[in-house]
Amino acid sequence: MTLDSDRSLIKHFSHLEDPRDGTKARHKLLDMIAIAVAAVICGADDWVSIAGFARAKEAWLRQFLELPNGIPSHDTFGRVFSLLAPQAFEECFRAWVNTVRQSIPEEVVAIDGKSVRRSHNRGAGLGPLHMVSAWAVANRVVLGQVATEAKSNEITAIPRLLELLVLKGCIVTIDAMGCQTKIAEQIIAAGGDYVLALKGNQGTLAEEVEEAFIDADAKDYAGLDAQVFETSERNHGRIETRRYYTLGHLDGLSRRALWKGLNMIGMVESQREVDGKTSTEYRFYIGSIGTDAERFARAVRGHWGIENDLHWSLDVAFREDDSRLRNPQARENFAVLRHIALTRLKNDTREKMGIKNKRLKAGWDDKYLSELLFQTG
Repeated sequence: MTLDSDRSLIKHFSHLEDPRDGTKARHKLLDMIAIAVAAVICGADDWVSIAGFARAKEAWLRQFLELPNGIPSHDTFGRVFSLLAPQAFEECFRAWVNTVRQSIPEEVVAIDGKSVRRSHNRGAGLGPLHMVSAWAVANRVVLGQVATEAKSNEITAIPRLLELLVLKGCIVTIDAMGCQTKIAEQIIAAGGDYVLALKGNQGTLAEEVEEAFIDADAKDYAGLDAQVFETSERNHGRIETRRYYTLGHLDGLSRRALWKGLNMIGMVESQREVDGKTSTEYRFYIGSIGTDAERFARAVRGHWGIENDLHWSLDVAFREDDSRLRNPQARENFAVLRHIALTRLKNDTREKMGIKNKRLKAGWDDKYLSELLFQTG
């Protein structure tokens, strides 16, 4: 095992600039990153547990790390990761992701934000960390992330995140916060397409889209460029039926020329039946993907999947919301460590078990952990 192997996850961090004074650094930066990544994969959720993992696994770690002065303390881990530039650390992460990501035509890339609830420091005026992430649905990898200190800052974070991504041939989905003309234009310029959710922040547009579907329904969609696709699911006594409507008739949108590439509007009718009681909800969208209703359904369902595949996993398997890291740079870098671990575990298809159990297995099975660290497949 070597860190320089072409299949090594850790290799992609080898060119990261060490922020410390070289004459005073007792522990190699790449050693510390390798330990941190391995420890988080195995279940470590803070600097104390990372250092504890390293002490327990020192003999195994010495097979590929030099560790010239032994195992760093938890204080050393915390200090070093508070000095690392998050943008540079995240750039190394993206370089690795590009080696594991497969080219999938029309892959859905879901953009969404999540707060790490306990990472605030009210005494220092520091709000909780809010990460806006890009999730490649078919590849099941985090493509990149940008940190903000509030959900309201997503409008400025999303364009910065999009700049970091390769979007050619992809369908980008964003909730109503990102339904902005400049964001749509940016996606089209990058060679992608978009499906953007509508809510009150685009009041006039949302109303016009809803009215367009009311008018189309009154005509029974006769003579209109329109499609519908239906799915039905039964789970634990609950029946959910979803109908995905698309409409290419856009004359009723007063400002449609401002939206680059806009060629469809969409509606999802969600009907839920539980214990004999039925409720119905409607959601509206704009997009550049044409009126293929099944394609529209795949994009919308892909975006909903980010909650289960990314956010839910981070909360349940990684206990992200319980993280009390409050140094601005350290908490951002640790969020990237979680994304590295989750991406690696999600892409491991050899073990048919959940993320939490995969972390446990990695902790007690050195061979399995080695495969996760030193292979890209």
